[in-house]
Amino acid sequence: MANKLIPAAERNLTPEEVEILDARRRRGQLLLTMGGQCLIVCIVLTLWAGQDATYSPGLIHPMVYWCAITGIFALAFLISGLRLRKGTNEFQSY
Repeated sequence: MANKLIPAAERNLTPEEVEILDARRRRGQLLLTMGGQCLIVCIVLTLWAGQDATYSPGLIHPMVYWCAITGIFALAFLISGLRLRKGTNEFQSY
């Protein structure tokens, strides 16, 4: 009897295809981890970015720019990680 936890498209894969699928999901998990770390850094940078935006003269706001760049990286990593990570791993240990 077929395993109902595995999507129908993945039930008849060869071992090589399963390895490729697991590698893609591991890469997705790596990107999710990187996205989470960038999000934490962006949240911490928000403290300095607010002060920088308030007290820096003119258009010179390096912490605001760093916060925006880190936020964009976090979103990009999280979105691509979710896209690659869809499905379940062969083994649930990682």
